[in-house]
Amino acid sequence: MPTAYAQKASPPASDDEPTTLATMTVTAQKREEAMQDVPITMTALPEQLLQDTGVRDIKDVQLLVPGLHVSSTTNEAQTTARIRGVGTNGDNAGLESAVGVVIDGVYRPRTGVGFGDLGQLERIEVLKGPQGTVFGKNTSAGVINVMTRRPSYSQIVEGEITVGNYGAMGVSGSYNDALGENAAFSIYAAKRKRDGFNEVNTGQGPRAEDEDGDQNFHSIRGQLLWEPTENLDINFIADYSSREENCCVGVTTVRGPTANIADALAGGAGMGIIPVADPERRLAYANRSTEQDMKDKGISAEVNWITPWMNGATFTSITASRDWQSINGLDLDFSGADVLYRRANYDDSSTAFKSFSQEFRLTGATDKIDWMVGAFYSDEDLERHDQYVFGEDYEAYIGAAALGSIARIVAQGVADGRYPAGSVVNTANPFGFVSAVTGLAPGTNYSGDAADDLYNQSAKSMSLFTNNTWHATDALDLTLGLRYTREEKELRSAYLNGPGNKGCQAVQGNVGGAVGALIGRGVPAAALLDPAVNPNVAQQLLGLLCVPWANFAFNGLTTNQDRTEKEWSGTLKAAYRWNDHVMTYVSGARGYKGGGFNLDRVQVAVAGAPLIPPPFIAPVEETSFPGEFVDSYELGAKTTWMDGNLLLNATLFHQQFTDFQLNSFLGTSYVVRSIPEVKSMGVDAEILWQTSMKGLMLQGGLTYADTRYGDDLLPDADLFLLPGNHISFAPLWSGSASATYEWDFGSEHIGRFNIGAKYLSEHNTGSDLDPQKIQGAYTLVNARVAVGAKNKRWMLEFWGQNLTDETYTQVGFDAPLQTGSWNAFLGAPRTYGMTLRMQY
Repeated sequence: MPTAYAQKASPPASDDEPTTLATMTVTAQKREEAMQDVPITMTALPEQLLQDTGVRDIKDVQLLVPGLHVSSTTNEAQTTARIRGVGTNGDNAGLESAVGVVIDGVYRPRTGVGFGDLGQLERIEVLKGPQGTVFGKNTSAGVINVMTRRPSYSQIVEGEITVGNYGAMGVSGSYNDALGENAAFSIYAAKRKRDGFNEVNTGQGPRAEDEDGDQNFHSIRGQLLWEPTENLDINFIADYSSREENCCVGVTTVRGPTANIADALAGGAGMGIIPVADPERRLAYANRSTEQDMKDKGISAEVNWITPWMNGATFTSITASRDWQSINGLDLDFSGADVLYRRANYDDSSTAFKSFSQEFRLTGATDKIDWMVGAFYSDEDLERHDQYVFGEDYEAYIGAAALGSIARIVAQGVADGRYPAGSVVNTANPFGFVSAVTGLAPGTNYSGDAADDLYNQSAKSMSLFTNNTWHATDALDLTLGLRYTREEKELRSAYLNGPGNKGCQAVQGNVGGAVGALIGRGVPAAALLDPAVNPNVAQQLLGLLCVPWANFAFNGLTTNQDRTEKEWSGTLKAAYRWNDHVMTYVSGARGYKGGGFNLDRVQVAVAGAPLIPPPFIAPVEETSFPGEFVDSYELGAKTTWMDGNLLLNATLFHQQFTDFQLNSFLGTSYVVRSIPEVKSMGVDAEILWQTSMKGLMLQGGLTYADTRYGDDLLPDADLFLLPGNHISFAPLWSGSASATYEWDFGSEHIGRFNIGAKYLSEHNTGSDLDPQKIQGAYTLVNARVAVGAKNKRWMLEFWGQNLTDETYTQVGFDAPLQTGSWNAFLGAPRTYGMTLRMQY
């Protein structure tokens, strides 16, 4: 049976015709089925609920789904979705998401690529647990399945005007009509603007924008439905969206010892870093632009043909071509000092995807078996420009930071009795320290472009799949699904350093001079290579002067990598309907997420340095990581009460991930590690209640997810906290609830009220689990009240989001180059406004 087509002119349902929740249909197995008959843990969000709660993009959906967590980092393109605490950090385009995003049947290769105004929605389904059999390889944690509204054969004009605080303004409009008896079309367009949420201290510039987190985007989507016969329909979709915004600055949560250096370089106290960490102020520091420009466009065609074969089997074809790019400027030091940044140009700092996908399915049924077979192919080209530019203060900042760190190491060694009493490092003239150890003239060690790297990755994926349900008896269903995936990836990386990037090479080529400069500063000889200290003085100096973007050993390096994966995934389920009210099921599934390559500079200290010729810190040319697997088991019950108006569902789950792909920011670069084991176990519960009180609808859910790393020790010292602990972004408890009430105003008007809340217990927001990145428990509350005409001619809505104005961390991170300092990307503050909707 094809999925949710527009219907030719049909009489409207009678007002007296009963509607129940039990009749709600979903397409979780790519066929229309009653939600209560599908043995999958899922949340289905219908159009009216999405409108009542102000859902416009994937991030908004999380308020309605317990166990779903969506966060962003340095820009909105770096958006990551997690289910039951499991997801993939989005700061590296080489990693694919563990939570798949599918919009109108088309898979989006990364969560950020699917992030934007979704337009007119019909339904969103959030499926929990591995869904690789039906939806593909990169759905090891779940799927967000979005269905927009298809054209109908009625002439409908809709419009919306929104105003709100922070200067928010938005307009959207749509037109739907028939094109003769066999075709219909719709077109939707929207434009939205908003001022920034965060205040920015720009130091000495050149940044001029004193706000960040603003919004300025427009989008357009057109659909054409053609039904030449009763058994054939073809739906064409074309869409384009543009976002030109400033995002995202981080606020200081812990001010460390290097903050004084940033202040001095930026012009005085309070000019480089906030004097007292206070996230509630939403005051960030950035002297360089965070401009971002995202463009997303694509076309697709879905064909559904009820064939004359195999008892009317349905043949489905979905063809899509998409083009997405994101250009992102960034102040990389998150301070008012001019240390390190990225320019917002395509050839400097950008990520772009071009993808083509084709899916074929043949779906049918007999008296005993519902069957489906299919094939999927995708061809994806990725291009990433990764750039770092030295600011005017870089050399001075690095010198002062290195000298201060060395002084602290020596002072601790004296206190411990390892170094001679009275040893004191001379910290005078810290801004000239780099020249003293390299022997180069001041101002010539680091200037201009630091690094300008280019990554070109191609990925071709082909899979064959089948999903079949055998109705063994009237009560017992057995489902078997299998998918075979073959994937080929190739990566070419070209690394380049600018001509002003000389400091790292100079210090490694002048070891004697560097040692002399250190001893001249009062560093005891015993401290230079002290094995009892990690990092010791030599390591600390080299680590700061030869961070990845400054390491001369990358200059001119090109690498070619390739990998091929051939993997099976699948599921086996048994569902038993005890009576009209209760269905229970047990399922086992094996999920798979493809391996890939780290698109970042990775380096390692060479054993024996500095007793060998340079480089002492060498590039790592092999940056591949293997595929991620999950074995998942569920025991669930779906129950229906009160004549179909009350749904109570619950699932016990146990998931074990192997080679879990962790993307960690280690202060100077992102490093991908395959964690041997992650376990997630707990319970999902959900209630939907269309109460006996006319117009009152309740929806809620609760997830308890104990998601932990295995006990295996990891090679990175920065990740020593991981073994045995809860993974990041994985609250133990997560709950959501909403209530909607609709009532009549006389014979022609109605009112609607909705209030919703999402609760998350304490969790860590950093991949390395530093305690400074812990976010305490918090609750977000949204509400909307509306009055309008029963015939939907107009509706005026007053709304508020995050009504209690919670200040919470989306992602916590080590402040780059600022030992002892931590920053955070904050969630949105309280917003409110009103929306006028019109329909004719």
